[in-house]
Amino acid sequence: MSRENRPVDEAREVVTRIAYGAMASYAVGAAARLGVVDLIGDGVSTADELAAKCAARPQAMGRLLRALAGLGLLAESAPGRFAVTPAGALLRSEGPDSLYSFVRMFTEPAMLRSWERLDDSVRTGEPAFDAVFGSDFFGHLTERPELAALFHAAMGQATRDTAALVPAAFDFGRFATVADIGGGDGTLLAAILTAHPALRGILFDLGEGLAQAPDTLARNGLDGRCSLVNGDFFSTAPDGADLYLLKSVLHDWNDEQCADILRHCRRVTPDDGRLLIIEPVLPPVVDPATAGVVYISDLNMLVNVGGRERTREDFERLCQGAGFALRSVTPLPRPNRFSLIEAEPV
Repeated sequence: MSRENRPVDEAREVVTRIAYGAMASYAVGAAARLGVVDLIGDGVSTADELAAKCAARPQAMGRLLRALAGLGLLAESAPGRFAVTPAGALLRSEGPDSLYSFVRMFTEPAMLRSWERLDDSVRTGEPAFDAVFGSDFFGHLTERPELAALFHAAMGQATRDTAALVPAAFDFGRFATVADIGGGDGTLLAAILTAHPALRGILFDLGEGLAQAPDTLARNGLDGRCSLVNGDFFSTAPDGADLYLLKSVLHDWNDEQCADILRHCRRVTPDDGRLLIIEPVLPPVVDPATAGVVYISDLNMLVNVGGRERTREDFERLCQGAGFALRSVTPLPRPNRFSLIEAEPV
């Protein structure tokens, strides 16, 4: 191979790997649904053993296992013998670091089928989900309780790494009560309250979002320090807090919907209170070295829910329109992709 051909070959490899990316996602989703990682456990298994345990064909199972090894989720220690890698261990259905529900949700048809019409969404600027499924994304979840439970579990798992960083990255000690708006199962709020014993909490979400919150609070010994409030952030926000928190909420919605959410927060935020938004903040220019999945997430918001990831200027504009002034943007340590966006009432 001539030296001159290497840049072209490397470029072809990049494009080919991207083109196969969706197929890799389906392979990981199949492994999760079949329970491959749970079945292997901490030992070593063969395709025949796994196939017998989950009523699969041995040859086909072997091919799946090799693909998972190629993706770094399994390791083939000897021909036909597979063990779980540290990355693969995140697919275990139980455990403090599990991403099982996250992987299940993000490889479900409800999350992927709209991507088949990404070009339509690019042309129209509208989510494709509504046309594919006959309702909006969150309405679709409401009508399917099991899928909704999986979604909320996935969001809780996706929040864990951020929840581990946020309590030490922001001065929560100057506040008395924090209200987590759209806070789901309470993963983030529990971490904040645990790290700041003098702080009280309000967890605000729809009923299905709060379904697992009592377990989260009880597990962390927070039953008496946090109240659960069932409500819709498009209609209201709970009063009684001096810090209002929105994590991964605004990116689900368009600018007009975000304005409604923020205005409800402003009505109940005292003049000396604060708003803390936790979202990725897009840089003015794409840096491939640090971009991660944030731009794919942006497209996911487009095709599935009609929301978007935003720049600092976008957040400034949203805050100003709702009666807040953006005070600071503090990125969390890499590889976390979120930033803490602090705003104050004006």
